[in-house]
Amino acid sequence: MTREIQHFIDGKLVSGTSGRFLDVFNPATGEVQARAPLANAGEVRQAIDAAEKAFPVWRAVNPQRRARVMFKFKELLEKNMDELAALLSSEHGKVLADAKGDVQRGLEVIEFACGIPHLLKGEFTEGAGPGIDMYSMRQPLGVCAGITPFNFPAMIPMWMFGVSVACGNTFVCKPSEKDPSVPVRLAELFMEAGAPEGVLNVVPGDKEAVDTILTDPRIQAVSFVGSSAIAEYIYATGAANGKRVQAMGGAKNHAIIMPDADLDRVVDDLIGAGYGSAGERCMAISVAVPVTDAVGDELVKRLRPRVEELRVGLPTDPDADYGPLVTAEHREKVRGLIDLGVKEGADLVVDGRDLTLQGYEDGFFMGGSLFDRVTTDMQIYKDEIFGPVLSVARAKDFDEAVAMPSDHQYGNGVAIYTRDGDAAREFASRVNVGMVGINVPIPVPLSYHTFGGWKRSAFGDTNQHGLEGVKFYTHIKTITSRWPAGVREGASFVIPTMK
Repeated sequence: MTREIQHFIDGKLVSGTSGRFLDVFNPATGEVQARAPLANAGEVRQAIDAAEKAFPVWRAVNPQRRARVMFKFKELLEKNMDELAALLSSEHGKVLADAKGDVQRGLEVIEFACGIPHLLKGEFTEGAGPGIDMYSMRQPLGVCAGITPFNFPAMIPMWMFGVSVACGNTFVCKPSEKDPSVPVRLAELFMEAGAPEGVLNVVPGDKEAVDTILTDPRIQAVSFVGSSAIAEYIYATGAANGKRVQAMGGAKNHAIIMPDADLDRVVDDLIGAGYGSAGERCMAISVAVPVTDAVGDELVKRLRPRVEELRVGLPTDPDADYGPLVTAEHREKVRGLIDLGVKEGADLVVDGRDLTLQGYEDGFFMGGSLFDRVTTDMQIYKDEIFGPVLSVARAKDFDEAVAMPSDHQYGNGVAIYTRDGDAAREFASRVNVGMVGINVPIPVPLSYHTFGGWKRSAFGDTNQHGLEGVKFYTHIKTITSRWPAGVREGASFVIPTMK
């Protein structure tokens, strides 16, 4: 019998009432395993009602007691790691080890959030003026919301609500309708950790739910991760409705391979960063940029057998490098882009379009594909493929290699491989990209730093998690205080100065 996923509103599971559902597939078999309710505007407003009602209660809980809830939540995440990873893997298709990594990276933001009381401290200046003290305080915004993608159904919701609720806000999460069970389960565990009812609500939905979040005046801030076209829409619509918005979009992450690079390490890193999670990562390396044709020839020579030998298997197979794509629709989109690359004249060195798994022919599997001689005018270079496809785009020298990611419409992540510290330093300084790895293939910052790209990879002024996240989810209020003593000076019509 097909399982029916529920919303989580005001501390309890609630069946969907809109009458609209989306099938949730088992990507390995192609079978429908559940139905996700698509929240209508009324159901989203119920979640906002619950969050609005809970806000005064949660805000009044002092920071260290909120931190105790976060500590307990961290403990429950660790205790339930296997369950969460299995649930995530069953809906997304990630292999179990990668699914655990998804949960773990979210858990690390919860660890960071346990220490937020320190970051919520204001500043104080005694004697800023004659008998005047000045101080500031950070205060929560109110009801906040997150709109999260299918590719990290544990990590990205925790990036958002973990920081937000630790700051004293309440939260409404609209997860991807493709794999919403993990966010719902996270909300249950957060309640078990001691959070009051209504602090965290989860409502799977589509555009109707998104637009309700963007236009309801009670939502103070919206965080989003997804495609750039939707990120731009989220940013423009949310800002037009007076909300703070951070909207992370697409990516085309390059890896620059200098002539002095350790090619054995490069190939290992490109295989993992390009094909892990079937390429369904916004930080996947999708373009390798060897500097000089000699390096390009040797790189492709070494990559080809490694791509051909990739082990594509069931998510539960411990020997599989990666599992199926999330849906048949997404697999067809990736296939279509590979078809386009062939038409554009790129050299398809390894073709993974027609891979099937014996006994699981209806699953959404795809082998690894490798393109060579991709040029910057090709659509497969310009667009985010979001699948197990690596493109090799050659550069004649260092300057051209720096220009390629710098001039691209996306500016999420980039890496350089070299033994030359001066070249690495110059690259990190010059490249027009938000996150840089030096001999590191996936430069995702740790939780106490911040995640965010440039250009069409991010809309808004602040990054995810870290101190930037705390600033995003709080107002700063500055108080100038005087307790008069002695002779009154009378009225003054001059603006106060320190002269």
